[in-house]
Amino acid sequence: MRAILFDFDGTIADTQEAFLTIVNRLAPEFGYPPVDQSQLAYLKTLSSGEVIRYARISPVKIPFILKRLKKELGKTITELQPYPGMASMLTALKSQDYFLGIVTSNSLENVSAFLAKNELDGIFDVIHSGTTLFGKNRIINRLLRERRLPAETVIYVGDETRDVVAAQKSHITMVAVGWGFNSPGILMEYHPDYLIYHPQELLAILKDNYQLSAISYQSS
Repeated sequence: MRAILFDFDGTIADTQEAFLTIVNRLAPEFGYPPVDQSQLAYLKTLSSGEVIRYARISPVKIPFILKRLKKELGKTITELQPYPGMASMLTALKSQDYFLGIVTSNSLENVSAFLAKNELDGIFDVIHSGTTLFGKNRIINRLLRERRLPAETVIYVGDETRDVVAAQKSHITMVAVGWGFNSPGILMEYHPDYLIYHPQELLAILKDNYQLSAISYQSS
């Protein structure tokens, strides 16, 4: 595994509270109910599609809501922090010459501002931003073609069921994280290749894969 692609919101950046505040502020404008902490805990146990259906959001409104969310998040993005242990893990991966990328539905401007503020702007080789919630596999596929990355050499790291589905559609290894939006229980129902609870666990997965590959090569 020589290329590692990351989701941004909920995986690298702790944007949960900021998103919740913005979502509730926009609720009257877009006609969906606001979310309190108890409802949020329930939503975490639902798949991405089920969350949309629970909120009774018209598919027609989703692109407009996403646009506003990203615009509002941009006003506070430099105040947000990476999840604990994320920065040191990314630095370790960079020192080991992995190709590192971000594939996100957030905006390039927001991601770049966050990385610069948290001194992570020299870490990533590429940032691909999309405008759709459920078409992330197409963004991944385009990145694989452009960078000539064989699918079997790529890992995707994300926090939502839609990330798991995207990785599976792109035939790449999926590492789901237990610290983001979706609960570990619903993530496991979608059968990621790995589920981790701390960024440092990704380094252990990569080390184990390297050792297994070396053993296979030597025996052949």
